[in-house]
Amino acid sequence: MKDYTDIMYETKVDPSNPETIPKFVDPLPIPKVAIPYGFDDYSIEKETFYNIVMKETKHKFHRSFPWTKVWGYNGTYPGPTIEAEKDVPIKVAWKNQLPKKHLLPVDHTLHGSINSPDVRTVVHVHGANVASDSDGHPEAWYTHNYNHVGQTFERKVYEYTNHQPSATMWYHDHAIGITRLNVYAGLAGFYILRDELEKRLNLPSDDYEIPLLIQDKTFNVDGSLYYPDNATPEVPHPIPSTPSFFFGETIAVNGKLWPYLNVEPRKYRFRILNGSNTRAYDLQLDNGEKFHQIGTDLGLLHHSIEIESFTLEPAERIDLIIDFSKYKGRNITLINSNAGAVGSPHTGFIMKFKVDDYCQSKDTSIIPDELFPYHPMNPALATKQRTMTLAAKDDPHYEGRVQHLLNDRMWSDPVTEIVELDTIEIWHIRNTFQFPHPVHVHLVPFQILGRKPVTDSDFDENGNYRFDPTNPEDFEKLNKPFPYEDGLKDTVRAEPGEVTSIMMHFKEHVGDYVWHCHILEHEDNDMMRPLKVVERVVENCPTK
Repeated sequence: MKDYTDIMYETKVDPSNPETIPKFVDPLPIPKVAIPYGFDDYSIEKETFYNIVMKETKHKFHRSFPWTKVWGYNGTYPGPTIEAEKDVPIKVAWKNQLPKKHLLPVDHTLHGSINSPDVRTVVHVHGANVASDSDGHPEAWYTHNYNHVGQTFERKVYEYTNHQPSATMWYHDHAIGITRLNVYAGLAGFYILRDELEKRLNLPSDDYEIPLLIQDKTFNVDGSLYYPDNATPEVPHPIPSTPSFFFGETIAVNGKLWPYLNVEPRKYRFRILNGSNTRAYDLQLDNGEKFHQIGTDLGLLHHSIEIESFTLEPAERIDLIIDFSKYKGRNITLINSNAGAVGSPHTGFIMKFKVDDYCQSKDTSIIPDELFPYHPMNPALATKQRTMTLAAKDDPHYEGRVQHLLNDRMWSDPVTEIVELDTIEIWHIRNTFQFPHPVHVHLVPFQILGRKPVTDSDFDENGNYRFDPTNPEDFEKLNKPFPYEDGLKDTVRAEPGEVTSIMMHFKEHVGDYVWHCHILEHEDNDMMRPLKVVERVVENCPTK
C-alpha cells in the first residue's frame, strides 16, 4: 500500500513537468515474446508465420500518469519481441489497423506527405539481411486494410530468411515523411536472432537476459504525448512543420519512465537499444562498475571487453553483461552523462538496479573471453570507394528552414549509389556539421575502418577523399574506432568535422534499398537516399 506521504506527493505530478515526476517507482516491464500465429499454408516448407497488428491503444508511462494514447504492435508498446533462429525462415503479416487521423502533427510539406494519407506504415527490420521487397522500403507504405499503397508496395506478407549470425535487431516503422511520428507514437520492438554458437557460450539467459529500449519523451499536462508542430514559430514556416531535432524531457525504458529492476547478485545480459528520434546517450553506471561488452549492432564481438562507458546514437545497439555479485543490497543507477548537452537535466538518469541479498539459484553463466571468430574484410579487395558528404542548405520553399542532405541531393533525385552484387566498397562519410549524425545503411553489415579530422586538402578536385586501401600509411592516419564499436555494425556515428570510413560487402540480394541519417527528423526531411544493388557484370573471356 502507498503511505500518506506518497499519495500527497503523487497528487502534485504534472506530466508536462519532469521536476514533479518521481523516479524509480515503477518496475521495468519486459516486452512479451511474439507468439507465432501458425504456419503459412501456402509454403511447402511450412515456415513459421506471425500476424502482427498495428493499432491504437492506451499505455501507462508512469504510475502517477493517466493513460496515454499510443500506437503499438499487437496493441503493446514496445511491440512484442520476435525471437528467431539463424537460417530458420519466418513470415510476418504486418497489418495496419490504425485510425485515419494521426496522433501527432503531420507536416504536409515533406516528401511522401504532400498528397498522401496522413496515416501510413511500413515495417523495417533494422539490421536484417533481407530481400528488397521485405526490407520495408519507405515508399512501400500502406494504409488501413491496404486501402491505399505506396508506389513501391509489393507484398502484404514479409519474408525473413534469418541468414546471418545472431544479433540484436529491432523493427520499427519506416514510412516516408512520417517515420519520426510513427516511431515516437510507439511503433518499435525488438527482433532477436539466435544461433548455435551463442547457445554454446553459456551466457546469462532466460530471466537473466533483458532487452532495454531507451527513448526520450515529452508529455502534455493531460499525459498525452507532446511533439512540436513548429520548432520556430517566429519564422514563416508552415504549421505543422517538422523540427530539425527533437529532444524529449523524460526517459522511457521499455515504455516506463525511469523504472527500476530488481536483480539478483549475479550476472545479467542486457541488450540495449537507443530507439530515440534524435538523442544520443553516453551511458555508465554511477558506482563505476564496468560493463562486459559481448556484442554490438549485428552480433557478438571476437573477444569480450571491459568498458566503463559507451555512446549510443539513435538506432545503435550494444550487447553487454553486468555482474552484480559484489553489490548485495545496494542500488546502482544507469546514468547518461550527455544530459547536460541538450534538454532537461532529468535525462541524465535512465533506470535503477536494486540488487537483492541472495540468488534464486546458482549462477553458472560465464563471460567468455572468445565469442565469435570474426574475420575482418580485406580493404585491398574493395572495388570502389565513395565519398559521402553530410551538409545542410536552406530550404528553397520555406524561409529559415534548413534541410540536412546527403551529397547535396534530395530523396527524389536519381539514384547515385548503384552497387554491384558480391563487391566490397569503402564509403568515406564526411560530416560538415558541428554535431554527429548516425548513418544507417540497409541490407549490409559493415566494419568501421576509422575516423580522421579533415581539411579541404584531403580531397581531390572532384571532392573525393584521398585514401589508398592498399597503403598502410593511410590507415595509420586514421583514429581507430572506439573499443565498443568493434565487430559488425549497421549504424555509425559520423563525427563532426571528420571523415568516417566504413567497409561493406554487398552479397546475396539485389534490389532497391536505402541509406540515411537515423536522426528521424532528418530522415523525414530528405536526409535519405536510394541505394540500388544490381547483378555484377562479368565480362566474358575473349574467344579466338
